[in-house]
Amino acid sequence: MREPFADAPSALAGARAIMRELADWSTAPWPQLEPIRTAEQYAHALRFFNTARMVADRDPVVVFPFLDELEHRDAIAFHAEQPKSWLTADLRLSPGLADLWPLPEGVMVSVDTTPPFGTPDSEAEDDCTEEELDRMVSVLGPLSLSAFWDCAWRGLPEPKDCGVLLCMNSAFESQHSEPSQGEFGVWVSLGARVAWTPAGQTWIRDCGLPLGEPQQG
Repeated sequence: MREPFADAPSALAGARAIMRELADWSTAPWPQLEPIRTAEQYAHALRFFNTARMVADRDPVVVFPFLDELEHRDAIAFHAEQPKSWLTADLRLSPGLADLWPLPEGVMVSVDTTPPFGTPDSEAEDDCTEEELDRMVSVLGPLSLSAFWDCAWRGLPEPKDCGVLLCMNSAFESQHSEPSQGEFGVWVSLGARVAWTPAGQTWIRDCGLPLGEPQQG
């Protein structure tokens, strides 16, 4: 089930309202920030951040010449310890790099390890506090962010796989979020075991939320 919203703050408020009204308990949110994909997103990032994390494939045909250009512009600093299958570096953001967007395939840049979205030690599975999520939304702009809460829906027999997925400038597609500018929605999951049972169908009918495409219920 999905409920759409007009912008990121109202979508966040809507997700919290749904859990407050319909859940017995919920966990801390788990945020996931998508990479900077467009020139518009890069221009926005310049307003709030000085550096970003870059991850690049070890591709000598497409990626290596691009990295050489970044080094020529004195824009990247490589990490001392590198994974075997890709390269990581800190990218110094500046208006002079705007002409490089969109980036070549095999290169991703994100501020997910930069406050308020995270730290250099952040891991993809880290959760956050509600206050931290508020700060993320306050500087989100056109960037794409999703956040997930596990919760127990009041009146359902079990909470397994139950939760709320908040998508901001993104949409839920086949068990994960995809960038989708201007789309803000809250997806409600009842869990595969419950969604199509009589109890699940009754809950859907009585919850008062608009129905979209079923996503695990």
